[in-house]
Amino acid sequence: MKFLIVAAKTGGHIFPAVAVADEIKKNNFELVFLGTGSSIEEGAYDKFSSVFYKLQMEGFRGKSLLKKLKVIFQVLFNIFKVIKIIKKEKINAMIGFGGFITVPVGIACYLLNIPIFIHEQNAVMGSANKILSKISKINFLGMRIKNIKNSVHSGNPIRTEFFQSSDLDSEHVNIYITGGSQGADYINENLPKALSKLTNINVKHQCGKNNITKVRELYKKYGVTAEIYDFYENPAEQILWSDFVISRAGALSLSEISSLQRGALMIPLPTAIDNHQFENAKSIVELGMGEIHLQNDSIEKLISKIENIISNQSYVNWKKQRNKDHKYAAKVITENIYKFLNRNEKV
Repeated sequence: MKFLIVAAKTGGHIFPAVAVADEIKKNNFELVFLGTGSSIEEGAYDKFSSVFYKLQMEGFRGKSLLKKLKVIFQVLFNIFKVIKIIKKEKINAMIGFGGFITVPVGIACYLLNIPIFIHEQNAVMGSANKILSKISKINFLGMRIKNIKNSVHSGNPIRTEFFQSSDLDSEHVNIYITGGSQGADYINENLPKALSKLTNINVKHQCGKNNITKVRELYKKYGVTAEIYDFYENPAEQILWSDFVISRAGALSLSEISSLQRGALMIPLPTAIDNHQFENAKSIVELGMGEIHLQNDSIEKLISKIENIISNQSYVNWKKQRNKDHKYAAKVITENIYKFLNRNEKV
């Protein structure tokens, strides 16, 4: 049996796809990957030694009328391109992980009567998944979303390094700060100042590509000693080192952090489509594993929240919780797919 795995551009889509692909590979099924050809995709998919097809595809939401017309043309063109790929590779099923690239692939599969399965990482379903959820056999949900038909709450598939748990003894409070692999301007520009009045802390800060000089200068300006890297190769190691994390509220990042029994001060990206990062953050608060700071609030509020987390030792209580939704997500997804395909004689 051969699966078409569709995920592109961001780690939030790609890493869950890789975790599911790992699980599929254990059963000796074949894999074909489809994406946009970005470096993060190529790096993630390379270990499978599988065929990797590339489509030119852009997002639709928030674009100008001219760009939306271009995307519609891309969808129509790519449907026919994907039909050829499906027939050539003799695909048995498609699994999509969000992003507009999944739309032409899903439509092509639907036209050829190939079963479609999708996974939504966020607490709000994205535009592409909303479209495909109408024709998908099973809609897998990384976070709980109400009123989605044919849905299974699977959790977000995470890499095996996020299965572990440990707690390091330290006389200091260890804070890991990250704005993701690309960095986040708000976090890079405001955290050095926000931490300047605190004592007895250790800080590690992932600032993103091309930001390291500016961030180092800000920490120096405010007299804060910090370890600063543009990117940490092993984020699980940094999370486990920390007492708590300060980050954006991407679904996969929060799934990884909470699976390692760490809480977070979350600063949702205010421009995220459908405000999905805020909804993601709310789900972590409901688990008793974090607090939210809105970017539009003052720097004084940010400082106050960090001080309260440390003085009240909120992070100690966060460590007592554990989000168990994600550890077996890849297995839940693949087992449900196998059951469906077996019932419908697709194996």
